[in-house]
Amino acid sequence: MSPHATDKGKTSKPRSAQEELAATMVAQAQEQGLALTGPDGLLKQLTKTVLEAALNAEMTEHVGHDKHRAEPERTSTNVRNGTRAKTVVSDAVGEVEIAVPRDRNGSFEPVVVRKRQRRLGSVDEIVLSLYAKGLTTGEISAHFVEIYGASVSKETVSRITDQVLGEMGEWQSRPLDAVYAAVFIDAVHVKIRDGQVANRPVYAAIGVTLEGRRDVLGLWIGQGGEGAKFWMQVLVDMKNRGLSDVFFVVCDGLKGLPEVVGNVWPAAIVQTCVIHLLRNTFRLASKRDWEALKRDVKPIYTAPNVGAAAVALDELEERWGDRYGAVIRLWRNAWEEFIPFLDYDVEIRRVLCSTNAIESLNARYRRAVRARGHFPTEQAALKCLYLVTRSLDPTGTGQARWAVRWKPVLNAFSITFSDRWPAAEDY
Repeated sequence: MSPHATDKGKTSKPRSAQEELAATMVAQAQEQGLALTGPDGLLKQLTKTVLEAALNAEMTEHVGHDKHRAEPERTSTNVRNGTRAKTVVSDAVGEVEIAVPRDRNGSFEPVVVRKRQRRLGSVDEIVLSLYAKGLTTGEISAHFVEIYGASVSKETVSRITDQVLGEMGEWQSRPLDAVYAAVFIDAVHVKIRDGQVANRPVYAAIGVTLEGRRDVLGLWIGQGGEGAKFWMQVLVDMKNRGLSDVFFVVCDGLKGLPEVVGNVWPAAIVQTCVIHLLRNTFRLASKRDWEALKRDVKPIYTAPNVGAAAVALDELEERWGDRYGAVIRLWRNAWEEFIPFLDYDVEIRRVLCSTNAIESLNARYRRAVRARGHFPTEQAALKCLYLVTRSLDPTGTGQARWAVRWKPVLNAFSITFSDRWPAAEDY
């Protein structure tokens, strides 16, 4: 049998509905002398048609009826109210002018082309992702030329990242839960040019909800060095946004901070980060004594109860007090904020003894700002750090699940703090 006979014997695979539609449109375009691409090509017209059809479908769902098909007995008075012209930019076909439907009440919030959205496609997402990872606007522009062969100017990159400013403002002022199991607080320093370049503290807080969810509660830029006075403003801001009670506030032992926490949340227990205590202990000691000092300090933070920890501290003072009196003073000054976690089992101690949760977040912040050297304004610094926060969570809210790690802790808290634990219908 010849090859030609074999070809004739084959049955052609039927085309899908999408392929039939595409073939029909291409044939019509060719009959009309219409190019497939270009400023007035088929792809551009198709993009316009699809977007407008999707927007009209959204409007139909919003007002509850098709165009000119409103039921006479309907209770809502909201109806279509014409359209407004809008130009959007697509990666594939360039600028496309579309007619966006409006409603009489002005409550229509389109999804397919959001309000104030000017660019379609994946460019925005790529730019925001690269910016959050620490690339500067110039580096992102060069990246597009090198990888995609496309020109995206630094100004365009800046405009794309500026799109999140409104979103950032809403995130920063959003209502918080009334009760959190724990709040971890710390500050990271960034360089900001305000007349002259200076280190400025950015205060950050992570809350753990009663469901075991991690929630970045906000970012605040202060002046000078980190201080308890500005922490007072931060905690009051969180309280004004609805956070009325916290079981534990875990911090790095900043002087004056326990008093500030007590003023805002009187029932909260302030827990000093044990990791910070250990770091400061070794910072005050000669390196040749670190191993011996490590062995003598360990019985303090692994003690079964407060009494045993006090005995271990006395033994530490007896052995090292003459040589490293500053180390002993460090532990005694932090004692009241160090001992709360000793009342709980190992599982709970593991999550309350350190600010590692927020230290991990700060490490991401530092990595993102390191490439920039310094920021021209406070807003630019906050925008960068917000995008880092946003990149940690696909929903863009800076949240993540910690349920497995926190389940034993939350179960213990629900018993210990039963008088402050909200009823099921309240959270």
